[in-house]
Amino acid sequence: MPGYTYPSVAAPFSPPSDWKPLSPAYDPWDPIRSLSSHGRHMLTSVEFTVTHLCNMRCEHCAVGDSLTMTEAPHIPLDVIFRRLDEVEHLETISLTGGEPTFRMETVKEILLPLLKYARERGIRSQLNSNVTLDYERYELIAPYLDVMHISFNYTRAQDFHEVGFAKSGRNVRPDTTAKLYERMINNARRLSEGGLFVSAESMINYRTYNKITDIHDLIVEMGCKRHEVHPMYPSSFASGLPAITRDQMRASVEALLDHRNPDVWMLFGTLPFFACSESPEERGLVKRLMAEPNVTVRNDPDGRNRVNVNLFSGDVYVTDFAAIPPFGNVSKERLDDVFDRWQNHPMQRAINCHCPEASCCGPNLLVNDMYYKGADFMNRRAIP
Repeated sequence: MPGYTYPSVAAPFSPPSDWKPLSPAYDPWDPIRSLSSHGRHMLTSVEFTVTHLCNMRCEHCAVGDSLTMTEAPHIPLDVIFRRLDEVEHLETISLTGGEPTFRMETVKEILLPLLKYARERGIRSQLNSNVTLDYERYELIAPYLDVMHISFNYTRAQDFHEVGFAKSGRNVRPDTTAKLYERMINNARRLSEGGLFVSAESMINYRTYNKITDIHDLIVEMGCKRHEVHPMYPSSFASGLPAITRDQMRASVEALLDHRNPDVWMLFGTLPFFACSESPEERGLVKRLMAEPNVTVRNDPDGRNRVNVNLFSGDVYVTDFAAIPPFGNVSKERLDDVFDRWQNHPMQRAINCHCPEASCCGPNLLVNDMYYKGADFMNRRAIP
C-alpha cells in the first residue's frame, strides 16, 4: 500500500498535499467516471452501515426504521479488509448509520481503522454525521477523512427541533435541541477551518422548498466547501410525509441557482429531471445545470458503482431506497461478484441507460418508480 503524508500544522485536517483536490471536475463518487473509463458500470465505491444508533430521529431519514436502542456486535474487521482488498477498482468508501460517532467505541474500533485503511490505500473517504456531539470525537477522525457529510435543512433552531426529533417517541425539550443545533454549526465551522472538506446536504421537501436559499446562506456561513441538494422522496421511514410537485422542485432548484454563492460547489443529486424529458421546462433546467460554473449533477451511485455493507450482518445491499432485499453477504462472496450479479438483474438492466452528451446514467429505481412507471429509458435519448 502507498504511504501518505500527514496534513500540515496550519491546516491539520487537510488531505495529503499530493492528492488531487475534490472539485466539480473530480468527484470520485459519481458513477459516470467509471462508466466512461471502463465502458460499463464498475464497483468503485463501498458504503458501510457502521451503527444503528442515533441521537436524532429525523422525519426524512432513509434508514429510520432500522434504528435501534442497543448495538449488536460488529463482524470482524479482518473480513472487511479482505473483501476491500479484493475490489479491483476501489476509489471511495463511505461510513454511515445511524450516527457513526454516537459511541466512542465505534469511533476508535471501527471508524478509525477503516479511515486509516482508506488513507493508506490512497482511496477517498466520507463520513455521514450530524456533528451534534462533542468536537473531540470528530477531531480524532478528521485527519484521516476526506469528506464530512452533514445534513442541514434548517434556518433556525426551531426547524432543527421539529425536523430532527419529529419521531423520537419522547418529549425532547426545545432548549436541549437548541444547544445541539448551535454545537452542530460550531463543529462544522471548526472542522472547515481546520481544512476538512465539509459538505452540507439539504433536502428539497415540503418544509424547505420555499426557503432553500436561506438554508444555502447559512451553509456558506459555516464555511462548507459544498452544498448538496436532493429532492426528498416519501419512502420507507418518510413515507407519510407530504410530497411536493415536480414544478415546485424545479422552481426551488432555479431559485437556488439564481441566488447561490458562486464560490461554493453546488452538487445536485437524484433529480427527476432528464435531458430526454418531454417537458421543455425540465430540459431547460438540465441544460442550465450543465452550463452553470461550479455546479454538478451527480448520478446516483447506488447499484451503479456502489454497494452497501452492513457491518453487523455482513449483508450486501445494492440500493438505499428501493425495497430490494440483501443481494449477498461478505462472509460468502467477493463484493465484485455481488455487484456483477446485480448488473445482470432485470431491475438494473431496465434503467441501465447512458446519454454521454448529458453525462447522465438515467433515473435510480425510486425516481423511476415514482415518476416514470412504464417509461422505457433504454430507448430514450437526450433531446438536443
